[in-house]
Amino acid sequence: MKPFASSADLAEKERSLEVLADGVYALTAEGDPNVGAVEAEDFVVCFEALATPVAAREWLSMLREHIDKPVRYLVLSHYHAVRVLGASAFGADVIVAHEKTRELVAERGRQDWESELGRMPRLFKEPESIPGLTWPTATFSDRFTIQLGGDRGELVLRYCGRGHTEGDIVAWLPKHKVLFAGDLVEAQAALYTGDAFHRDWASGTLDRVAALGAEALVGGRGAVAAGREAVDAAIGQTRHFLQVMIREVTAVQGRGGTPKEAFEAVHAELEPEYGRWPIFEHCLPFDVSRLWDELSGVERPAIWTAERDRAVWDELQG
Repeated sequence: MKPFASSADLAEKERSLEVLADGVYALTAEGDPNVGAVEAEDFVVCFEALATPVAAREWLSMLREHIDKPVRYLVLSHYHAVRVLGASAFGADVIVAHEKTRELVAERGRQDWESELGRMPRLFKEPESIPGLTWPTATFSDRFTIQLGGDRGELVLRYCGRGHTEGDIVAWLPKHKVLFAGDLVEAQAALYTGDAFHRDWASGTLDRVAALGAEALVGGRGAVAAGREAVDAAIGQTRHFLQVMIREVTAVQGRGGTPKEAFEAVHAELEPEYGRWPIFEHCLPFDVSRLWDELSGVERPAIWTAERDRAVWDELQG
């Protein structure tokens, strides 16, 4: 039996703070969740919040070596606990997310918190510091524009369609052609699709992400994709991962197979190319379970709980 999810992943990751353009920052950490920041004329916009206030303060201390302006906006790409529960550390005036993200927090935020704490304990530094669920204070359906002031241009928050969850958004800097894509795109990191809409994601949603024409892309995990060729490769890798999953699970269902057989088929196809990448083994059972449901006609993802996590892991990865 493989260790459950990322429960055995206890080694600290090396963090890298990259300056992508004037006032545009990304923190990557060897496959841990990425975060970012954009400097405006007299404030800062932060993108993602990490899993706890303690973890978020570590990121902010690194950022403060470059910027000492207050955080006015905290942008949350989606509702998952490792992305949002550190929000209180930022002291942001406005917490922005898609309207569906707010609905998902209300519907399943508490269960997701307990699920992700069990799956990825190392990311939850001092979980007792979390004051409660993170609630957006501003939501939108299609587009939300933040004027950065001076000659800094604007930051455009966009909804590109259902994908990693129902409510993923991206943050786009047209002036610099830099895109913070959240978990809609991963660069050299495996996909988590346990709350996904695989067919929408692999088609129209990624088409709209690609159409922005980014020349630098910060995905949810993994290295920054620098240059148009690297951006296209990251989007292509994400699409290919999804397409292989859809193809293999569809085939197993078509011949009357089982979820376990579908997992084994997907694993065999993806492992040679993606198996060395962060959280591949962790994600795949949950990915296949959701895709099996989706292709069986279950429109919205079932709520993950700590108990359901273990049952799916034992069934598929055991």
